[in-house]
Order: sequence, then C-alpha cells, then structure tokens
Amino acid sequence: MRLFVQIPCLNEEETLPLVISSIPREIPGIDEIHILVVDDGSSDRTVEVARSLGVEHFVFHTRNMGLARSFRDGVDYAMQHGADIVVNTDGDNQYPQERIADLVQPIISGDADIVIGDRQTKTITHFSPFKKLMQSVGSNAVNFAAETNLPDAASGFRAYSRASLIRLNVVTEFSYCMETIIQAGHKRLRIASVPVTTNPKTRESRLFKNIFQHMGRSGQAIMRSYVMFKPHMVFSILAALFFIGAAIPFGRFLILTWMGVAGDHIQSLIFGSAMLVGCLLSIALIVISDMLRTNRTLMEDALERVKLLQYASDRVIDPNRVLPVDATRHPSMMTAEPTRMTNDISDADR
Repeated sequence: MRLFVQIPCLNEEETLPLVISSIPREIPGIDEIHILVVDDGSSDRTVEVARSLGVEHFVFHTRNMGLARSFRDGVDYAMQHGADIVVNTDGDNQYPQERIADLVQPIISGDADIVIGDRQTKTITHFSPFKKLMQSVGSNAVNFAAETNLPDAASGFRAYSRASLIRLNVVTEFSYCMETIIQAGHKRLRIASVPVTTNPKTRESRLFKNIFQHMGRSGQAIMRSYVMFKPHMVFSILAALFFIGAAIPFGRFLILTWMGVAGDHIQSLIFGSAMLVGCLLSIALIVISDMLRTNRTLMEDALERVKLLQYASDRVIDPNRVLPVDATRHPSMMTAEPTRMTNDISDADR
C-alpha cells in the first residue's frame, strides 16, 4: 500500500524542516511512504530546503493559487503516482505529523474512507474564546449540511482513501475542508475522527486576513455546497416563506373587503401579489434545480469512470518519469524536470 503525505507550502522554509523530520518513515500496513511538496508560488527557499531534506515529489505553481487548488493538484499528482492513501498536512507545522500512523489506520483496516484529525479546539491555548466559539459554530453548520457528526470539521489534517478521492470533486477556490466533508456526507462515504493535539503556533494564517473574512468565505462555501446537494430544501423553504408573505396581506385584504373598507388598502393586494410571484419563482427554481441535480449526478458518474481509467493501476510508473497531462482537461503543464508540475493559469482561465 502506497501513502503520499502532501504538504501545501507558501514560503515555509523555516518550518518545513520541522514538518518533514517528524513524518514517520515506517507505518504498519503501509509499504511505501512518499512526501509530496506542493509549492504554491513560494518566493523563498522552500523548494531548496525540501530537496535538501530528500523530498523527490513536487508540484509547482508559478504563482499563488490558494489552498483548495494546491490540494487538488497534489491529489492529482499523488493519484497518478499510484497513491492508495493521501494524507494532507500543513507546512507551518501546526499538526503532529507523528500521528499520521493513527490517522491512516481506519483506512487501512477498511473502517473509514476519510479520517479527520480532531484538534480539540477548545483546548488550544492560542485560540481566543471567540475563535473557539466560531470553530464550534462552523463545525455544527458543516455537520448539519453534511449530515455528519464531526467535532472539528475545519481541520486540514486528514487522510483520504484512493476510492474517496475518485468520488470527490473540489470546485471551490478557498478551502477544500468544508466542501469535501459535505460532498462525502451526501455521497455516504465513511468519515472517522481521530483526536490529536496541535504544535505551538509558528505564524499567523495566510489563508485569510482575519477571522471575519474566514467566517464569511467558509459560510459561502458551506452554503454553496449545501445548495448543490439539497436544492429542494432551500427553495422549498423560500417558497413557503413567500407563500406565507402572500397569504397574510391577501387575507387582510379579503377581511377588509368583507368589512367594506378595502378601497384604502390596495397596498396589501400589491404586496401579496409580489410575494406570490416570489413563491412561484421559488417553485420554478425547484424544478430547474432538480434537473440540474440529475445532470450533475450523471456527470459525476462519468467523471468517476474517467478517473478510474486515468488512475488505473497499470499506469503506475516510476516517479522520475514525466507524466503526460491533457491540457484540455487539466490546466497544468509538465516540464522536462522529473516530478515537476507547473501550473500557470491566466486570469481568463480562472
């Protein structure tokens, strides 16, 4: 069984040695352990440091593409190189890499498809009370949207089986954490949680400028994923609210008409009509979203079959050989340098 530990990096030359040195070199049930560094446009010596520490697998972005894109490109590289399990950790040494063995055991034993490291955020000393509260609220929101029961949905320390990665599709540009959990929940993948502790804080997060930006973008990702998988719930609630908004002024107008004073309350009829139009539009969106969901399900099924062919075991090759990439499918280009993937995407392509 082949394990890839991928490390998304953005200017991590100082902390990367701590991360790489603490990654276990032997794990029961794992035959091969490979370290993959995803360089997300670093301007420091991150790559040189990684090479000096013996890392052979790299994915290069010529400019900063974000965490979600780094995760997706890293997974694509790992899967093309025969990964059976992919573990994602951070380059800032937040997570205890020595717990990777515990993280992958539920997958090795066949008890889980995805395993998430529970940071036990309530015990993290450098988290403010407000941040701990928001972490709890965010996890509850994800659990509601995904129909799961995970204590730390925002944790980026997680392991994915090969089968789960074939079924998951990352489309967000911010963070893959919320989206993949919601997808996995609705696709009935088995998700487990392993309690872990965190290492002392080394720097501020580069994923967001402040917690409010993080909350806003995370909420947007959760809502988008929820609407993708449960459009009926969203638009049915909207239709019900608009119907109630129409029924109340219509009822008021009818009562006033019966009392003979409706002439002075035409605004109730106008407002009720507007609410009724909103109700009808919501019902129309339910029909449209149902057709879109059917189409998405068929497309995802076709994409899974394509991935099965693309990542077939008979295509596993030596990691020092350059892999061909279909530029029409993946906006990546392979260079002549072994195990080097460079992503250079124009603004129009994004």
